[in-house]
Amino acid sequence: MNIHCLIVDDEPLAVRLVSSYIQQVPGLEIAAACNSAIDAFKILQEQKIDLIFLDIKMPKLIGTDFLRSIPNPPKIIFITAYRDYAFDGYELGIVDYLLKPVSFARFMKAVAKAVKLISIDSNLSSSNAEYKGNQDSFLYFKIDKEMCKVLLHEILFIESNKEYVKLYLENGKSLVVKQSISSLEKLLSPHRFLRVHRSFIATIEKISSFNSTHVSISDHKIPIGRLYKNHVEEVLRV
Repeated sequence: MNIHCLIVDDEPLAVRLVSSYIQQVPGLEIAAACNSAIDAFKILQEQKIDLIFLDIKMPKLIGTDFLRSIPNPPKIIFITAYRDYAFDGYELGIVDYLLKPVSFARFMKAVAKAVKLISIDSNLSSSNAEYKGNQDSFLYFKIDKEMCKVLLHEILFIESNKEYVKLYLENGKSLVVKQSISSLEKLLSPHRFLRVHRSFIATIEKISSFNSTHVSISDHKIPIGRLYKNHVEEVLRV
């Protein structure tokens, strides 16, 4: 799988350096390079871009504002001479924040993170495509002495309460089922459902935002457990 890269930087030397680094990494491909965020908009509309190496201080539109304006952005690695925007960057969900001048070793560390995340997204997309084409993606749960059919794509998240679990659904309803969360977890695809806490399983595609302590789904904030944090970070990239 080739990863199509876009370099956005108004410093020609920085563009040349990043270009030379990309050319040394198998699987990375330079799709385009430009010196302004305005030009980057047009490139994103015309080409498939998987990863952007993005400067921050640029004329007309700075990198952070550019990122805020993109719906469903590719993976982003900031490369900048300024430390002041690190918090903004991570709040915007970037992969990594590199300070100029960037060594090849540090560049490779950031790229390795990006490649892993892109691979996870690719697997999720494949899984979602297969899932959407499968009309039999459901489970039956025993509720009030009846076996009730629940479509998996309607589940927002699952909460455990001892020997019971509560399924929160898209329609605002919830179902209480006598089943342990661990036994239910074994029935669910790890490509679509993520155990974030000993008492919670979240549907990955329903997560609207997250930080180091919780994930947000609709109006719910779901805690991330200490024992699950590393795995959640690996999947969602905090």
